Amino acid sequence: MSQSTKNDMSWSKWHMRLHKRLKQNKSLLPINSKLLLAISGGQDSMALLKLIVDLKRLYEWQVEIWHGDHQWHTKSAEIEEELKLWCLNRQISFHSNKASKEEVANEEKARNWRYKNLLNKAKLLSSNNINFPCTRILTGHTATDRAETIIMNLARGTDLVGLSTLREQRNLENNIDLARPLLIFNRNETLEICKEFNLPIWIDPSNENINLTRNKIRKEILPILNSIYKGADSRIASVANRLESYTKDQQSLAKIAIEFCQGEEINSLSRKKLIDLTNSSRKIILSNWLKMLGITRVTALQIEEINTKISQDKPPGTIYLHGDFLMRWDKNIIYISKKTH
Repeated sequence: MSQSTKNDMSWSKWHMRLHKRLKQNKSLLPINSKLLLAISGGQDSMALLKLIVDLKRLYEWQVEIWHGDHQWHTKSAEIEEELKLWCLNRQISFHSNKASKEEVANEEKARNWRYKNLLNKAKLLSSNNINFPCTRILTGHTATDRAETIIMNLARGTDLVGLSTLREQRNLENNIDLARPLLIFNRNETLEICKEFNLPIWIDPSNENINLTRNKIRKEILPILNSIYKGADSRIASVANRLESYTKDQQSLAKIAIEFCQGEEINSLSRKKLIDLTNSSRKIILSNWLKMLGITRVTALQIEEINTKISQDKPPGTIYLHGDFLMRWDKNIIYISKKTH
């Protein structure tokens, strides 16, 4: 990179770190791409916006902003208007959606609402110019978010897949990927970025509500860990990086094993073939098979329970799973179906 380019865009150690990561993983944010950034106005998303906008000329990106108003507090509309004005004053395209109370009634619904609207906006941007589609949706997740999720999943009783959470990049639909370029930074560093470049930060009061699980971990548990071991959040997050490649290998092998154990229909497995495998292999196959069928919220304890109940000499039975799914088995076959009401 030339010195003049660096000077023109306020080049800093933060820009350099992200630039190096993008050179290491060229598929994360490809050159000459249309990017849709999810911006709440908080410190993480504003740090993301600053770095991406500064790097866009170098990488020939087109940058679009999306903001989701959950209407969880009285100042949400004010935050949206101020953020919109801030973006438009800098010639940054701004889009937004407002949620109904029902759409964001809990953390899971709110997350689903955000990704649904982000995906719809990316598709609309693509349809407006089919020769230059929007192929990346960016969020401001940091290493600290990753650490929080690992702690939360551990407490729930996750398997190894749950520990390799918040991947840097994953496919959402067709050619649209979700990218998290700030996983190389922790939350203290995004605050430093905002201070260094005098960026505005809009505080969402709902982030202070410790009745929400993630906020409780953020406000009470992680600070204790960081006080005992400085930088604990970044080191916890690095566990996910190390497990990610292991998980990919495990999933590839599980896919082959699932094909071997497949029943006559995709929603069935041969109980006899499963029983002939080792105890740990059965649990890996069951976990990956359920995820393939769209049953994602299954804990390690549930997999253990299922594995025990379908083992040799156990009678036919049923287990109810998250999302109105029912697992039942007879002497020979294990089936998954939707519960009837």
